[in-house]
Amino acid sequence: MDLLKEVGNVNSIGIAGHMRPDGDCAGSCLALYRYLSQIKKDTQVDIYLEEIPEKLQITKDAKKIRQTNNEGKVYDVFIALDSGSLDRLGFAEEYFKRAAKTINIDHHISNTNFAQINHVVPDASSTCEVLYELMEKEYIDLTIANALYMGIIHDTGVFKHSNTTKRTMEIAGALIEKGVPFSEMIDETFYRKDYHQNQILGRCLLESIFLLDGRCIVSSLSRKMMEFYEVESSDLDGIIDQLRITKGVEVAILIYESDFHECKVSMRSNGAVDVRKIAVYYGGGGHVRAAGCTMHGTFHDVVNNLTPHIEFQLKNR
Repeated sequence: MDLLKEVGNVNSIGIAGHMRPDGDCAGSCLALYRYLSQIKKDTQVDIYLEEIPEKLQITKDAKKIRQTNNEGKVYDVFIALDSGSLDRLGFAEEYFKRAAKTINIDHHISNTNFAQINHVVPDASSTCEVLYELMEKEYIDLTIANALYMGIIHDTGVFKHSNTTKRTMEIAGALIEKGVPFSEMIDETFYRKDYHQNQILGRCLLESIFLLDGRCIVSSLSRKMMEFYEVESSDLDGIIDQLRITKGVEVAILIYESDFHECKVSMRSNGAVDVRKIAVYYGGGGHVRAAGCTMHGTFHDVVNNLTPHIEFQLKNR
């Protein structure tokens, strides 16, 4: 896809990412906003996202993020980033539906191709990697490079996940050449935790349990527990990955209560189980080794529904 050609000479462009934005979502949205704002100087470019964690607000453009859909604006072009389906855009879905032209840029194999123009690259490590390939390289400044690099390290687990390829590393190297402070960024946006985040990490590890003869590990958080430790869903980053590296574990599951009898589920696999299939079955999505979904019922209900899928795949691998 020729991104600049598809955007064309228009008066307005909207950009949005998925609900509860992570590093790749925030990075891709911030990078594209900066890129189009520089090139399309006479075009209004707006960015819509739910509130992103402070550690991901690595560019000044983060202050320009809009978080309302009450303006009734109709964009000439609206671009969805890192969102597997239309409903994942949350409040920005209304802008997308009203736009004269819609573009969907993503890397999730479960993407539903919901736009008029869909550019989905399942083999890419991240949406930021997809965006890099679409950008004219002479326009990639340090601000754009920082945002793209952040997205790549977050979706690859700092280049540890199986979605990391030779091309991923080449792109990361090219971004570093732009001056990205890679070591500092990895620490500040990926590893560093505050006191409450460390407390909730310890609680989850302490109360985790083995299932399926130690091949599956599960930890859960109630709303009451999250309120006690003064944490939100964005503070849970890294917990699932710490569970995943437990010796002998094939699948890690983190469940947290989002509403009464409603749970958000994150799953990670070490390769023997395709957790994306399980997530899609319950209306979610993701990748072979990293996926998530929303499920209803108690924690025990959720675990009892998930484990037969895991057990089936383990027995038939």
